[in-house]
Amino acid sequence: MKTMIHTIKEINERNDILPNHTLGYQIFDTCYTVSKTIESTFTFLTGQEEYQPNIRNSTGKYLVGIIGSGGSFLSVASSRILGLSSMPQIGYTSSCPILSDKFQFPSYYRTIPSDKIQSEAMVNLIQHFGWVWVGAIAADDDYGKYGVKTFKEKMKSAHLCVAFSETIPKFYSNEKMQNAINAVKSSTARVIVLFTSDIDLSPFVLEMVHHNITDRTWIASEAWITSALIAKPEYFPYFGGTIGFAIPRTVIPGLKEFLYEVHPSKDPNDVLTIEFWQTAFNCTWPNSSVPYNVDHRVNMTGKEDRLYDMSDQLCTGEEKLEDLKNTYLDVSQLRVTNNVRQAVYAMAYALDRLSRCDLTEEEKTYIKCSHIPDYDPSDLTVYLRRLGFTSHDGRKMQFDGVGDLEIGHYDILNWQIDNAGEIAFVKVGEYKFQESSFELVLPKNSTLFWNTESSRLPDSVCTKLCPPGTRKGILYGKPHCCFDCIPCADGYVSEKEGQRECDPCGEDDWSNAQKNKCVPKEVEFLAYEEALGFTLVILSILGALVVLAVIVVYVIHRHTPLVKANDRELSFLIQMSLLTTVLSSLLFIGKPLNWSCMARQVTLALGFCLCLSSILGKTISLFFAYRISISKTRLISMHPVIRKLIVLVCVLGEIGACSAYLVLEPPRMFKNIEPQNVKIIFECNEGSIEFLCSIFGFDVLLALLCFLTTFVARQLPDNYYEGKCITFAMLVFFIVWISFVPAYLSTKGKFKVLSVLHENLGLTDSRCERSSQAIIISSGCHLLLFYPHPRSTS
Repeated sequence: MKTMIHTIKEINERNDILPNHTLGYQIFDTCYTVSKTIESTFTFLTGQEEYQPNIRNSTGKYLVGIIGSGGSFLSVASSRILGLSSMPQIGYTSSCPILSDKFQFPSYYRTIPSDKIQSEAMVNLIQHFGWVWVGAIAADDDYGKYGVKTFKEKMKSAHLCVAFSETIPKFYSNEKMQNAINAVKSSTARVIVLFTSDIDLSPFVLEMVHHNITDRTWIASEAWITSALIAKPEYFPYFGGTIGFAIPRTVIPGLKEFLYEVHPSKDPNDVLTIEFWQTAFNCTWPNSSVPYNVDHRVNMTGKEDRLYDMSDQLCTGEEKLEDLKNTYLDVSQLRVTNNVRQAVYAMAYALDRLSRCDLTEEEKTYIKCSHIPDYDPSDLTVYLRRLGFTSHDGRKMQFDGVGDLEIGHYDILNWQIDNAGEIAFVKVGEYKFQESSFELVLPKNSTLFWNTESSRLPDSVCTKLCPPGTRKGILYGKPHCCFDCIPCADGYVSEKEGQRECDPCGEDDWSNAQKNKCVPKEVEFLAYEEALGFTLVILSILGALVVLAVIVVYVIHRHTPLVKANDRELSFLIQMSLLTTVLSSLLFIGKPLNWSCMARQVTLALGFCLCLSSILGKTISLFFAYRISISKTRLISMHPVIRKLIVLVCVLGEIGACSAYLVLEPPRMFKNIEPQNVKIIFECNEGSIEFLCSIFGFDVLLALLCFLTTFVARQLPDNYYEGKCITFAMLVFFIVWISFVPAYLSTKGKFKVLSVLHENLGLTDSRCERSSQAIIISSGCHLLLFYPHPRSTS
């Protein structure tokens, strides 16, 4: 702007350019809006400082407001100009959402819901029928473009997908029309939304018939759902079953009688009536200057279907409107017509409020009362805002702050064929809205016609729902409605169709082979019923029977010199410890419980302690015997009570350690799921490893002492060969434990238990779970059974 002023000033100061003239300027701010730009333009053209329209029509009467225009794009054009002077305008079919913008259209109101409401209604209908993949076609005008734009936004917010979006050209273009047809043919979407008027839709319908495209379900906007131009029986194979939203139907009292009163003779200057009469009856009204409309020379009585080149017949005035077969006298579908009635009533109610100065206390603070006809057009818009009244059929009409209907509803119609072969608009439901709430009503007993091969509800999906056992996988570059079905991972399931994620199974469950259900995990422990468990039980019992047999022999011969010389009491204790050790194997078989977990290790440790401490008492006697043989002197031999005290002290020490173990950190049963996910291994948690090592380490210490004392005395004469046997037994004992420890640490579940039982029974192998060559050796305690002391009574 400053550059322009500077340039004009520079030119005025020059003598070589326009020496006898001075340039001037006048600047108007467009505010970067279309309305201000148009206002500035009119100001330039009128030459006035401020553009002020003449608020009177051609008859000189005062202009109150405008009813119309018919289409959205027409209302947009007219409202931009009428809004400059705030001239009230009430539309009856223009539903384009942009007209709700009070900044661009400050004085526009309408008696038809905005397409924002209709788009939301369409999306709710789509959700109701379970469609997720829907195409969209719109007219190439404001109504179609803004309608589809709003529809796509609503679809996105509802997490639904638009398969394609094409436009029907306003002026026929074969390329654009073929693009729309090809989109319908190639898409997997079987449900398509059409945002267009019936006039713009007509060429598209002909193309659909030409290409014989069927098996599609159309969702119609209110602009063509009840159109007689499209709802023809010959189009039913292609558009039958159409479902859409329509303006509520009503009956206007006295309208039909009023329509029958139309006649050219009543007003010779009524050119519209004369033109209608001439077109309807294919005649020329006598002495009329109204030209015959050659574009509509069609016989509308239904008696002839040919197109006349000219009309030689004069109208007689006796023609009957009852003979007409067109929509003029059809008052069964008064929908848009009723909106016109409501628009007129709204203007009248607003004028009535203005005449009575019906303002709220808040409005009176910034608005002065006006009187008819001395008021500005902007004054009337104030009374239209928030205007509410009740129509003749009891329906509430209420404008909100932006000139849209605040309360209302749509009729949901379905195209069906009636008994006469004509298309019937069957009402199957309603869509009610009020402020920010809505309600979709589709009665269960409503019969819908679907134009599909099966006559059932069509499917419209990009990818069918993933079956149970799979989940949705993202396809990059594709809408989220298109996806892959990926099998669930192990331990995860999907029990319903179309799950986005697989659900993890619980701790005690695992997925089945189909991955559609969680099943209990296989439980593993060494059971009595298993062949292995049963075999080990038999071996334990056999071992116990052998020990009992030896005990019986000892009892029978307990008074013999041989038994007495072998320390009868210690021999009995050894047999009892062997019996305890062998029978303790039964605690390791069966389902682990807390008490069995505590009893198994303690019983085993005490059994070994009693056995080894008794042997230690004997080995000390052998050691003293060896010392006598070396020194050739008679040493005082160990008193038998001392050997029993050794056993007592050792056993009491082991009992103390076991008691502390059970009190402080006792073993507990737990479910081990780490080694194999498909199994639950019932086993014992040993609690404190330190305590466990201590109690068995004490047994190892006793075995080491036995070995050292007998190893020293191994060279005694043959009548003392018990020392050699004990030495060999201790070596075998160490071999068993050396092989047992890695077997115990490297196995799980019942194989871990098996390694313990092998150790108890004298069977061992470092890899029990895959052993094919178990080494059978006897533990040290077992060897003592077969080597009774052979010495003489002396």
